[in-house]
Amino acid sequence: MIDTARSSWTDVRDHVAAGNTIAFLPFGALEQHGPHLPLSTDTIQCAGIAARLAEHYSGLLLPAVPYGQTWDNGGYPGTISLAASTVTAICLDIAASARSFGVTTLVIVNGDYGNRAPVHAAAAQLIDAGADVLVLDYPGLVEVGDAVKESPWAAPGLCHADELETSMVLALEPELVHPDRYVAEYPEMPADFGTRPIRFDTLSESGVFGDPRLSTAQKGEAIVSFVVQRSIEEIDAHLGSGARE
Repeated sequence: MIDTARSSWTDVRDHVAAGNTIAFLPFGALEQHGPHLPLSTDTIQCAGIAARLAEHYSGLLLPAVPYGQTWDNGGYPGTISLAASTVTAICLDIAASARSFGVTTLVIVNGDYGNRAPVHAAAAQLIDAGADVLVLDYPGLVEVGDAVKESPWAAPGLCHADELETSMVLALEPELVHPDRYVAEYPEMPADFGTRPIRFDTLSESGVFGDPRLSTAQKGEAIVSFVVQRSIEEIDAHLGSGARE
């Protein structure tokens, strides 16, 4: 595996020349995750997963994009949101540059729900142009969440500063978690939640959707490992064989 942010251009040249032409791009966000988690939570999670995938495939790990489309969290100080068109443009530009030095497959590890539409729009354009791109949206996350979580979901499949996300950060960057600030909040969710734009600050005073108090690093490791394994399955299926294992 080559971490491009910590490598020289000749390291990358030689790695690609040896046939290691798959690259991983974590696409995160800078958005609120309650009083106990860092604004970089989504970036930490997708970067951690992308690093494990790059290691598994002897691939190129690209630096994480630390901003995303996160308009719905804009009511909380510190959140920085990009326009959807900007997210798409960043993906297109990074993919073009990566292809120019020999990357044949780009795997985008998406870390935030708001990025899904613009990242997939970029992937569609790239595929139409002949590029090989795969977008991963945390495959298996809800399934493992159902198995690991001891607290209820705030809404079906909603992971935001809850037990699941807090456990993941405890596994990846524990020094950034503040257990003394844990607060449980289960907002009253509108019937059409998830089908229209809605600002989270109109629903949750703390920014928490669920209960982080039962979070542990052990649960976080189980969650991350499960998502990584499901991601490997999706990548192998995309590549057409398990030959890269």
